[in-house]
Amino acid sequence: MANVLLANGFDRNVMVAIDESDYSHYALMWVLDNLKESVERSTLLIFMAHPPPRPISTFQASLSSARIYCSVSPTPDLVKSVEANNKKLTSAYLDKAKEICANRGVTAETIADVGDPKATICDAVLKYNVSLLVMGERGIGKIKRALIGSVSNYCVQYAKCPVLVVRKP
Repeated sequence: MANVLLANGFDRNVMVAIDESDYSHYALMWVLDNLKESVERSTLLIFMAHPPPRPISTFQASLSSARIYCSVSPTPDLVKSVEANNKKLTSAYLDKAKEICANRGVTAETIADVGDPKATICDAVLKYNVSLLVMGERGIGKIKRALIGSVSNYCVQYAKCPVLVVRKP
């Protein structure tokens, strides 16, 4: 994990939580640009959570001007296929983030977990003894944030360490 050496000589573990968005990519780049001196001598932890497959999927079929909505329970083979695809995508994103770090002279460890991103990020903070969590702000808007919440807001409230939310200009 990355150790940010503070003026008082203490080390701090740094974790960057990413997803597939440009916002999290910007947050990673911000860390590499602004904390590089601190993290290039150590290991930076890059974390990504992906949700488990839903047990019931809904699809719509168009019937002229009417629509029909059907709930479908996926077969075990479909669930395994979705899980395998999610792992491949997560691995690709983490590999790309690790490559970006390596190109900047920073060693990075990558961690993936399955579950709701809000909870898994906060759990990882405890599990990996993180002292600083960095994440991007998606900018979903006040109404949508009020209705569905945001991962960054949740982590600011519940993560057991300081959270730095990087806003993309």
